[in-house]
Amino acid sequence: MSEWIYAIIWQGGYLGIVFLMMIENIFPPIPSELIMGVAGIAVARGKMEFWPLLLSGTVGTTLGNYVLFLAADRLGYERLRPFVDRWGRWLTMEWHDVEAAGRFLRDHGHWVVFFLRFAPMFRSIISIPAGLAHMRHIRFLVFTAMGAAVWNVALIMGGKWLGQTFSTAEDWLGTATLALTVATVAFYLWRVMRWKPRDQSCSRG
Repeated sequence: MSEWIYAIIWQGGYLGIVFLMMIENIFPPIPSELIMGVAGIAVARGKMEFWPLLLSGTVGTTLGNYVLFLAADRLGYERLRPFVDRWGRWLTMEWHDVEAAGRFLRDHGHWVVFFLRFAPMFRSIISIPAGLAHMRHIRFLVFTAMGAAVWNVALIMGGKWLGQTFSTAEDWLGTATLALTVATVAFYLWRVMRWKPRDQSCSRG
């Protein structure tokens, strides 16, 4: 995976960053840590500039999240329910969870969107319940962009530090990203294996 990410960054520049960060949020197995970390190394080596990179990464992240938000906003709760009922084990959620998330997001949604931008398992998925809750589009976009900007600053600076400290920074970053990806997949599989549906009376109560 890392090789083609490197190729898009080196050949596509800032537009490549927008593209990668957009699809990273639609297809979460593509890690933002690797994308922005490599770009941070490029900053350390004078191949990219901090502010255009931050803008590109934030725009890409916001666009990717908005795609998921719009899909959920148009789909609505009732159309989603058969899907959740059928694939609940693999989603590790039930309809009760969707409804509870919707109620919470209607009250505190913008801050949830902001803070979950820093959570590897949830930073993209939160766009779906936010869309189902029909959060105001402008509010969603603003708080998504704010959270994404903070996260991207951390990744860029981390990559920049690696680039300044180690001549083989790409190898260090690739290894760390692989370890994080394996841990994330292992946590998901653990959740799937331990997941048990509530009693029907509880889930509908």
